[in-house]
This record gives sequence, structure tokens and C-alpha cells, in this order.
Amino acid sequence: MTTQSHTFGWTYRLGKGASHALRSYVRLERLAATWLVKQGIPAGGVAAVVWMLRLLTVGGAAYLSFWLASLLGCLVAFAWTANAGGFDSDERTEWRTGVDGFGLYRGDIRIDIGDPYEEN
Repeated sequence: MTTQSHTFGWTYRLGKGASHALRSYVRLERLAATWLVKQGIPAGGVAAVVWMLRLLTVGGAAYLSFWLASLLGCLVAFAWTANAGGFDSDERTEWRTGVDGFGLYRGDIRIDIGDPYEEN
């Protein structure tokens, strides 16, 4: 007899954990609503409180996700800008002897002033 090995991925386990969390939240919400009704609050008022808590939870999650997405967008824009502004390896500034004598060159162009009376 062969046994099946555990082959579920992390997405399956994440979904399973989310469903357990949702079920426990619904169970606690139902217990809280029952407790409020036993305390003498009308069922309509309890339903309103439950819906307000749900809306606050969804609104807080939306607020948090907005700021996280904004932060991620700023980081991507910064990385893209930093990458686009770099020098190519051919355009690196260096001191060397070139066509116009010894000096500071970027590529084949001498970028320092140099001495105009210098002999090549």
C-alpha cells in the first residue's frame, strides 16, 4: 500500500489559513452579537454595530493597502530613476593619456581644461 506525500504549495496553505481566520472571525462576531442581544440591545442595533465594524475593518485595510502601494510605487520609481541615470562603462571618467595628451577623459573627449602650450 502506498501513501500519498504532502505536495501542497504555499498558496494552498495560505488560502487554508485565511479560511480558518475568516471562520473564526465569523464565529466570534456571531458570539458578540448574541452577547449584545442578551444585554438588551435590539437586534437591529446589533446588526448596525456589526456592519459598522465590518466597514471600519474594510476601510482600515484599504487605507493600509493604499499607503503600502504608494510606498512600493515610490521605491520602484526611485530604483528606475537611479538605474536610468547611471554612466555607461564606455563613458566613465578617468585620468589617462589620450589624443590631446594626459588629462581627464570621458570616452574619447578630454574634459579638463589642460595646458594649451603643452606639447603632445
